[in-house]
Amino acid sequence: MSMDGKTVLITGATSGIGKETAKSIASLGATVVFTTRDKERGEKIRQTLIHETRNPNIDVLFCDLASFESIRKCSEEFLQKHDTLQVLMNNAGVVDYHRRISKDGIENMFAVNYLAPFLLTNLLLETLKKSAPARIVNLTSGLHSGTIHFEDLQFDTGFSGMKVYAHSKLAIILWTRLLAEKLKGTGVTVNCVNPGMSRTNLGRDAGWFSAKMFQLLGKAPSVAAHTLIYLASAPEVEAITGEYFEKNTVKKTKPETYDMVAARKLWDISAKLVK
Repeated sequence: MSMDGKTVLITGATSGIGKETAKSIASLGATVVFTTRDKERGEKIRQTLIHETRNPNIDVLFCDLASFESIRKCSEEFLQKHDTLQVLMNNAGVVDYHRRISKDGIENMFAVNYLAPFLLTNLLLETLKKSAPARIVNLTSGLHSGTIHFEDLQFDTGFSGMKVYAHSKLAIILWTRLLAEKLKGTGVTVNCVNPGMSRTNLGRDAGWFSAKMFQLLGKAPSVAAHTLIYLASAPEVEAITGEYFEKNTVKKTKPETYDMVAARKLWDISAKLVK
């Protein structure tokens, strides 16, 4: 299939699943824009992708997803350079095994894994609507569990790395389902994907044992990226929205991911946090 004439924005594409996704989509002919926290590394990756795909239409933008100010600047820069956006892929993520605080004073995993895509998507939503048919693809995890901790969203007490990571991924699914409802009739779809455990840098801050498990048990990033690429490009999923995908297939998720009362409450709180 061809993606000629389409513009795709991918967060976190300097390594792992994001890089493989960017490479495959660029190979399909799309204009690919990806974000990086390291300008020098990002430029090297851009040149590598151009060389490997023979597609010169690859751009890189600086974006620190732990900073709302940086996200706003990134979206402004994107809109200055590009008139359309057919696919937004919220791929970037982090696992912390020690509690960290973002530049905006928010627990880092909740900020980067959930609030960053929430804000970036809202900033680009009008452009996506004008570019319809358009798609939003959100990265989540099969580890999503529990319920939203409205009484302590920041995990000021009882912090556990995997529990907080799972909490951020549950938030992604709830947001995806509610956003799909809000976007009905606009020509913009939104789905989330669980790529499974992959040999990526995601566990780099998780301690040596967990990092080793990512490397030993994880799938190759090129394999883990398949469903992201599918959701970005396949014509047969153009009308599907509000779903959770694994291995190119819609899957049921835990009952708490269908709680739309919680989803609306989370949306309202999130909108205030990113102001």
